[in-house]
Amino acid sequence: MDNDPETWIDEDGMPHLEIPLELLMESASDHPDSLDDVLDLSHVMMRFVAQRYVAIDGMRRRAVTEASAFGVDLASVAFRSVRLELAAGMRVSEYVAEAMLQQAEALVHRYPEVWHSLHAGRIDDDKGYVLVAGLDELGPDAAATLLPEALDAAENLQIGPFRRALRKLVEDHRASTLEERHEDAVTRRRVVLETGNDGMAWIGAHMPAVEAQAIHQRLTTMGKAITAVDGEERTLDQVRADIFGDLLIDGTTDHVPAHARGVRATVVVTVPALSLVHEKQPAGADPASVEGLGPIPHSTARELCGGAREWMRVLTHPETGAVLSFGRDRYRPPKALRDIVRWRAGRCMGPGCGMPAERCEIDHSVAWEDGGTTELRNLHPLCKGHHILKHHGGWALEHRDDGDVIWTSPTGRRYLVRPERRVPVFRPDPEPRVPTVAPF
Repeated sequence: MDNDPETWIDEDGMPHLEIPLELLMESASDHPDSLDDVLDLSHVMMRFVAQRYVAIDGMRRRAVTEASAFGVDLASVAFRSVRLELAAGMRVSEYVAEAMLQQAEALVHRYPEVWHSLHAGRIDDDKGYVLVAGLDELGPDAAATLLPEALDAAENLQIGPFRRALRKLVEDHRASTLEERHEDAVTRRRVVLETGNDGMAWIGAHMPAVEAQAIHQRLTTMGKAITAVDGEERTLDQVRADIFGDLLIDGTTDHVPAHARGVRATVVVTVPALSLVHEKQPAGADPASVEGLGPIPHSTARELCGGAREWMRVLTHPETGAVLSFGRDRYRPPKALRDIVRWRAGRCMGPGCGMPAERCEIDHSVAWEDGGTTELRNLHPLCKGHHILKHHGGWALEHRDDGDVIWTSPTGRRYLVRPERRVPVFRPDPEPRVPTVAPF
């Protein structure tokens, strides 16, 4: 018998895993890199987690089967009994036990591909929960359609980018009915006040997402202008809350410092240009989307693209290219170039980072002092932490023309980070075709 894990099938047709002790006790001499040891043990742990779900589902199935033998519908009672016993035995809450039972049922019966990925160590338990929750928002047919792409994202992305990719998949699929659902949701808009502790309270508004994004963006921009002043001790969150109250209570910005007045929101709306000529979203066309929010109704997109100057509009077209470059003429990118760099990336281009691009610094992949140019293919947003790590942490970056960034760690491992969007670029045909004339 070799040292590879073996799987056997029990009498109920459920797979079980046997892992030889030798595999668990592999010495560091076989894997001199300490990270390899961590990854190997993580893969083994996920195999046991997957096997535990099989056992949990087996508990539920046996209890329900035994209850059904009495000829009375006791399935719900049997489920609650299993939930209680599982919670007591594992010393967790019944809420946690129920989540584990539901996850086990989903993985074993509805999404076996996800179970196999977990069993193989290609995803972890957290991604499994996120994936099942996202797919369960859709019907069985839609979930089956999106499963391959969603699972590929789960296996190849870190948890933050994966959450965003899955959310986009789900929202894009539901975009065909977004107009009707949005019209119904707008009728339920409201403002809610919730009393808190220590003389504090929460106030929130359930409102169209575009307007909510604009409000938060304006508060943030004004807040940054105020916190940048020497001597200001409040945090950005505190300043945002103060501005929010001042504007709503007083209705003016007279009391706001002069350098923070007149600020308007900038919301990035990405719209497939050809769809704008249609009253309704064309079948099969990508939906319009707002930076940080996702798809918006087609009617809202048409309204926003009508010319209001406080909206930044990025119109995309399958045959339109965009090339922005200032070469070595200037170090600091102009606003137009900074905007497109941030729009393309969406987030910090550090591995797994979720910091919005608008809060990041624009970095030259090839440093200016090393001959780097100020152009789109050499620029990307980095949060302060990843910016410092790049310059002082021993990491190296390679920036591809399509916006991908490859990080190389001090141990030599390479990590690919993709931007959230692509900027199409025209390139000349190196060998122009010469038309041929058929002989008579």
